[in-house]
Amino acid sequence: MPTILDGKKLSQTILDELSAEVSALKSQGIQPGLAVILVGDDPASKVYVGSKQKTCEKIGILSKSSILPAATSQAELLSVVQQYNDDPQIHGILCQLPLPHHLDESEVINAIAPQKDVDCFHPDNVGRVLIGAPRFLPCTPHGVVQLIKRTGIETTGKHAVIVGRSDIVGKPLAAMMLQKDSGSNMGCNSTVTICHSATRNLEEVCAQADILVAAIGKPEFIKAHMVKEGAVVIDVGINRIDADNSKGYRLVGDVAYDEVAPKSSAITPVPGGVGPMTIAMLMYNTVKSAKLAHA
Repeated sequence: MPTILDGKKLSQTILDELSAEVSALKSQGIQPGLAVILVGDDPASKVYVGSKQKTCEKIGILSKSSILPAATSQAELLSVVQQYNDDPQIHGILCQLPLPHHLDESEVINAIAPQKDVDCFHPDNVGRVLIGAPRFLPCTPHGVVQLIKRTGIETTGKHAVIVGRSDIVGKPLAAMMLQKDSGSNMGCNSTVTICHSATRNLEEVCAQADILVAAIGKPEFIKAHMVKEGAVVIDVGINRIDADNSKGYRLVGDVAYDEVAPKSSAITPVPGGVGPMTIAMLMYNTVKSAKLAHA
């Protein structure tokens, strides 16, 4: 049976560590603060924002939020961002994506002060990750790396195949796994291949992976024949599919878990794998930002 990479358990360990760190900072007069901006009333986004606020409360981080109507203009949204940029109580700013279609996401991301960009979406922070000198690490890729490293999985020289080239997961994770392990908490020293919709012989490439990361948003896309015996399988996807239950749906990843798990040496479940790690690493970045601001 494979090792189950329990993100729920590990994220709690990390949050406990952060809680102790926040207490120590407060004793020095430093209160880490996170601001969350939500535009519109998307139910999934509301749930996600709520969980972030609850996590802040649990570990002692100051939480502020701006819930804006879907009709909010670009100028109004940028004004809220600037208010948080100027707020000394706030060390991290998160604007929940996606935004309504009439708003320019890139302009909003670029408007967030890089020193408070705890999502690590600003071009300045993205570039720092690429060259191996990060201010912050992007939350989901960092969660993936923590799951791998804290479980003692060997990454040096291993072939990591990442299925998905998004700016949020695929591209930054590739940069992190490619870097030497130089003490920046990000490097895996792996050989990395990125696959996407135009990749030829996708199944054959996946089957070469020592570490296979699925991040494409297609339910149960990765099947057993695409996985090498003994591979580590990281499932970043979370998808709703129809089910005969009270909710009318169930959550699955991008990996067909039941058939892939027996072939893998380690695997993340969905839910309870990468998801909880993302919020934990957001809190990590907020605490780090507070320390940098008072260094």
